[in-house]
Amino acid sequence: MNKATLGEFEEIVLLVVAILNGDAYSVTIISEIEERLDRNVSLGAIQTVLKRLEKKGLLKSDLGDATNERGGKRKRLYEITAEGQELLDLTKAQRNSLWNAIPKLSFNF
Repeated sequence: MNKATLGEFEEIVLLVVAILNGDAYSVTIISEIEERLDRNVSLGAIQTVLKRLEKKGLLKSDLGDATNERGGKRKRLYEITAEGQELLDLTKAQRNSLWNAIPKLSFNF
């Protein structure tokens, strides 16, 4: 694996794509972020990050079927790649290591 790193918003989007497990497209990703994190996200911001994550090889996408509810338009569905999963696992381990290194007394005010 290369030395790819994730920004905070990239990490959030990658995690949400993994959570949505096959139903990840721009609108569902925005909804999930807004619901889980109480954070407003623009469509443009999501699309920019999705393209960047795909370019890094952390996501892959495919066009879904056309639907009547979308006026015959197809959704671009995103899926996490093996490299994306590896990077999420590494990021989680690094964060846990840092949290576990904090002395218990540090949070007793």
